Amino acid sequence: MLATSLAGDYPLLNLFWTIAEIFLWVLWIFLLIRVLDDVFHDDSMGGGAKSAWAITVVLIPFLGVFVYLIARGSGMGERSLKRAQKNEQDFQKYVRETATGGGDSGSHADELAKLADLRKRGDITEEEYQQAKAKVLA
Repeated sequence: MLATSLAGDYPLLNLFWTIAEIFLWVLWIFLLIRVLDDVFHDDSMGGGAKSAWAITVVLIPFLGVFVYLIARGSGMGERSLKRAQKNEQDFQKYVRETATGGGDSGSHADELAKLADLRKRGDITEEEYQQAKAKVLA
């Protein structure tokens, strides 16, 4: 009879070893992606240096990643922190501009409202209103 269980063919120690191997491969892939991300986001390196590091890391992955970590690893955290701070500042600036109506759409709407108010009060004619509206929308 060929009814054998998979658990009997795959002992518990082999299961633990397989889980450890998968964990290490995922960890390795994460490290490889992190190094390539740092290479391409580093503004202090030129295109030639970036391509050389990328080729090294792709063709000789273990040696390339370890050499990169030794040579440039100390600045990886600093570059990542600066990038995160810049992103946060850009986001805060965008939120402030949007909340205060500092964008173009807010100023256009304000201008049109002022023009409509002037026309309603009779300070400007319909023709002047249409000309001013065309300038604001242009």
